[in-house]
Amino acid sequence: MAAVPTSPASPSSTGPGTAAPQATAPGTAPVGTGTGTGTCTVLTGGRVVLPTGIVDGGRVIVQGGRIAGSAPEGAPTVDLSGHWIVPGFVDMHNHGGGGASFTSGSHEDVLKGVRTHREHGTTTVVASTVTGELDFLARRAGVLSELVEQGDLAGVHFEGPFISPCRKGAHSEALLRHPDPADVLTLVKAARGTARMMTLAAELPGGLDSVRLLADHGVIAALGHTDATYEQTVEAIDAGATVATHLFNAMPPLGHRTPGPIAALLDDERVTVELINDGTHLHPAALGVALRCAGASRVAFITDAMDAAGFGDGTYALGPLEVEVKDGVARVVENGSIAGSTLTLDTAFKRAATIDGLGVEDVVRAISANPARLLGLDDRVGSLEPGKDADAVILDADFTLKGVLHKGAWVVDPRAA
Repeated sequence: MAAVPTSPASPSSTGPGTAAPQATAPGTAPVGTGTGTGTCTVLTGGRVVLPTGIVDGGRVIVQGGRIAGSAPEGAPTVDLSGHWIVPGFVDMHNHGGGGASFTSGSHEDVLKGVRTHREHGTTTVVASTVTGELDFLARRAGVLSELVEQGDLAGVHFEGPFISPCRKGAHSEALLRHPDPADVLTLVKAARGTARMMTLAAELPGGLDSVRLLADHGVIAALGHTDATYEQTVEAIDAGATVATHLFNAMPPLGHRTPGPIAALLDDERVTVELINDGTHLHPAALGVALRCAGASRVAFITDAMDAAGFGDGTYALGPLEVEVKDGVARVVENGSIAGSTLTLDTAFKRAATIDGLGVEDVVRAISANPARLLGLDDRVGSLEPGKDADAVILDADFTLKGVLHKGAWVVDPRAA
């Protein structure tokens, strides 16, 4: 059955940076631009979600694009009373948005997709590819790595071509191949140190050796688009796999005699499970099962978004496949398979906090802190702590997005409403 919504989590009276807010009118001064100029602004009055708890009437100090521990006397303030202030969202599995593809688009196309998701609260995004020829994917990794080096992307995620034809989803079967470690290494090297994750079916020939290779190179080995048994999945986890790519989707269903990969992935404390919380990919009851089994510390909300996210219905290309988006649901024209999503993480946040009844702190873990930790970026993003990037999302009392702050600059200004 569907989860019952609950009220927001109880406030805490302590936490870093929680001195009494300065009572000034909203819109008194702009925030810092993130250029390191030293401009200081204090976001005050909102319910701030910190690692230590929720602070009513807390404040976040923004200085030079980062969060500061203290503010100079008389620093300008932005009054956010009646709002939530949460960390910027971190999406570790995203193929594009705004009509632009991370898989095949130009630099400007990729940046358009990044801007689209940033306007919906995702201040850190990993660009995901889809199955293609090995040479094409290697070239694509080179293009995306340039944008990682510029700071526009947080890394590259290869989804395919090393996946099962039995669970291919929206991937071209003609382009699939076994995960030969030499081919896997070719893609890792092509990304020039920016490869963050690779999804593969470890039961295929070369799969376990490829998992070990990825782990040795500091790249997340994610199990997905897999037809593995329970026992094969356990073996892959022991070899170093640590993420389940969009759990439940593109893998055998949970069975009472043949539990398959889902039981193994949920049961192992070393594994974080991706969930697409759009109401299409997962029934609320399935989401609830995953959360109860894995716990909030082992869940990462993702979009698995394709070009249509933030753009609209129509016909799109996803790699070599034609995709039709109707009523916000993307499907491969040829076989009707779901083809990623049109989700943005602000929608996933609101759904989790209302329809699914998750506490706000748990939503923040799943949508910010956990993916930041998995990607090795939690020294900069994922929580509102002094020294980290000033990435924040402002939500109203109903969890509707009203503002986005990226490295100290407003992408969506809550004062403009």
